[in-house]
Amino acid sequence: MTSLEGMEEAAKCLKTLAHPHRLRMVQLLLQGEYTVGELAKSCGIQSHMASEHLKLMERCGLLSNRREGRKIFYKVTEPHLANIMACVEARFK
Repeated sequence: MTSLEGMEEAAKCLKTLAHPHRLRMVQLLLQGEYTVGELAKSCGIQSHMASEHLKLMERCGLLSNRREGRKIFYKVTEPHLANIMACVEARFK
């Protein structure tokens, strides 16, 4: 059985995911690395807003980034995120 602390951490991360732009970004990032600009364009938002969404997910341990010159590439680091997204996609087709 998961501890109360574990459930609190889970709730925090699920709250972080609970935004349409963040869910879309995760969908894309499960396919590979993307830059902030690419994710922003795909979501129809400005880069600074995409960056804020990505930072929130990174703080929760869902994503990581790497810098290449002026570009920052993000990728999924939480191995269970694919399962969570599969449930979301199956339920809300």
